[in-house]
This record gives sequence, structure tokens and C-alpha cells, in this order.
Amino acid sequence: MTLSDLRYTVTTGLLSDVPKPTGGGKAPPELVKFVELGLNLIAWAGTAAGVCGVLVTGTMMAISHKRGESSEHMSRLGMVLGGCILVAVAGPVIGWFFTNGGTETPAAK
Repeated sequence: MTLSDLRYTVTTGLLSDVPKPTGGGKAPPELVKFVELGLNLIAWAGTAAGVCGVLVTGTMMAISHKRGESSEHMSRLGMVLGGCILVAVAGPVIGWFFTNGGTETPAAK
């Protein structure tokens, strides 16, 4: 008996009594609402963090300019704006992946 035969025997013996789900492959509506609420809160928090980051970076740039110092605030601003773009694009990209590239399957209709 090889290792793969042993694994097959053990898994088929252990998994033979596992019940098959009968939900039709859809999440419960309560769970969907809860997950959407969580994702919306995370999106709003990311947007608020991006706005705060731009404001803080702009303030630091103004203070450094008034003092006559030269710093690399533009790279910091670039990172903050890159994060804002990432937060803004994340939701639609994930939505696109979960809807099979924007097309519904015939079984979903």
C-alpha cells in the first residue's frame, strides 16, 4: 500500500459520513448584509485615512516650506495618494472578480 492509497482510504472513510449542504450555493441573507456592512465600514475608514494622510502631508509641507527646509514630502504625498488609489480601486476590482468578470453565469439567473 502506497502513501497515496493510504491517504485515499483514510479520507474516503472519514468523509463518507459528512452531510452535503442543501443551501443551493448561496450565502444566508443575514450574512450577506453583515459582510456588506463590514466592507462598507472598511471602505469609509480607508477613505478617511487617505484624506487625513493628505492633510497631514500638506501641513508638514507647508511648515517645512515656511521654515526654509527642504524635505522629501513629495514622495510621502505620492505614497499617500497611491494608498488612496488602492483603497478606491479595491472594491470594484473585488466586485468584478466575484461576479466572474462582470458576467453572470446562466445558472445564477
